[in-house]
Amino acid sequence: MGNDLLSEIQRCTLCEARFAATETGHKPRPVVWFNSEAPILIAGQAPGMKVHLSGKPFDDPSGDRLRDWLGLSPDQFYDRSLVSIVPMAFCFPGYRKGSDLPPPPICAKTWHERVLQTLSNSKLKLLVGGYAHKFHLRSKLSVTDQVHAWRDHAPDAFPLPHPSWRNTAWLKRNLWFEEQLLPQLRARVQEIIHDRPDTS
Repeated sequence: MGNDLLSEIQRCTLCEARFAATETGHKPRPVVWFNSEAPILIAGQAPGMKVHLSGKPFDDPSGDRLRDWLGLSPDQFYDRSLVSIVPMAFCFPGYRKGSDLPPPPICAKTWHERVLQTLSNSKLKLLVGGYAHKFHLRSKLSVTDQVHAWRDHAPDAFPLPHPSWRNTAWLKRNLWFEEQLLPQLRARVQEIIHDRPDTS
């Protein structure tokens, strides 16, 4: 299950000095949420302040929107045997001039290869935001162009924009996302759920 790796990441303090120097002056708190049995992998950006405080990934309005995109209830979304959540940085990076800082690259360089090796049961990757696109797809495209090319990666992976409410204007400009991509994404998620072995 990778329990030793989970514990090791939870103890990580590599960015302690970096976080202390941000506007929030916070301490590292890795939000670690993965399970080798989970068939769905969500690769996000980094926890926000609310997730930093709660210790629960996507425990914010962005998570509400993402769950709607996937057609998952909160219980399904937080079922660790179904969904792993591996952001590009496990800790909240802090603020600069009131905006979230980008995920520190040292996190992915230190942990991601080892984490991804444990997720051999993953059947669907949901790549949320430009940082995840660049890492998992080696993409140099803009977020819009990469998401528009979703058919190149489906049904095994779906590049997505970040579900932040700041992207509401983007969604209004790109109606094809809701009309074309989301139905296929939700269908793929349901297919995986229905194909899971009955463990009752």
